[in-house]
Amino acid sequence: MSGHSKWAGIKHKKALVDAKRGKLFSNLIRELTVAAKLGGGDPEGNPRLRAALQRARDANMPAETIKRAIQRGTGELPGVVYEEAIYEGYGPGGVAILIEVLTDNKNRTTSEIRNIFSKRGGNLGESGCVAWMFHKKGYITIDGSTINEDELLELVLEAGAEDMSIEEKTCDITTAPQGLEVVVAVLAQRGIAPLYKETTMIPSSYIKVDGKVAKAVLALIETLEDHEDVQHVYANLDIPDEVVNEVS
Repeated sequence: MSGHSKWAGIKHKKALVDAKRGKLFSNLIRELTVAAKLGGGDPEGNPRLRAALQRARDANMPAETIKRAIQRGTGELPGVVYEEAIYEGYGPGGVAILIEVLTDNKNRTTSEIRNIFSKRGGNLGESGCVAWMFHKKGYITIDGSTINEDELLELVLEAGAEDMSIEEKTCDITTAPQGLEVVVAVLAQRGIAPLYKETTMIPSSYIKVDGKVAKAVLALIETLEDHEDVQHVYANLDIPDEVVNEVS
């Protein structure tokens, strides 16, 4: 994939959500609350809460904010009841888009998401229209100059990683969702800290787009990510590096 950036590998560079600290904290608070509601407030017995806690700490969320979010989920504090929902559709150029939301009003959110697709040249689809091509994976990006490529490949495969690819100066490592932190821990033992890590949805195939189409898809994705109820946006987008840099 030399010369091109796949969406799964450029989100940390483009930082559409993470650069907006308030939106990031809002997303994390909702996820902590829902995770605690569904699986209880003890992270040892609640993998989803444990993962949300790690993301909150990585984002330097204050401990008191984390505590209150969990207590709202367990019912110790009053709070809004959120519902999980997934939306699927197509952007310009036929790019598949999968959206995860947490909302307190699904009818309102559905109408607003449909409106965003319409205004940005896309189409909100039926349930199942694109979800089949996305698979949940652990995803890690590291600085490729920190270790020999062959040595790194052997290290991460022994730790349970599924695949590794090289893109210029970075290495992208894919794992099973439950294997993400295991691989991160093995890398840490070698003094390698990830530039980016998350549990994400990886598409089975990508669509290459360029020029105005690529910019239009990125504008749609950014508008979706700006919506207060949207937690994550995934796309099977493959675009030239220069477009990523220009938009960034």
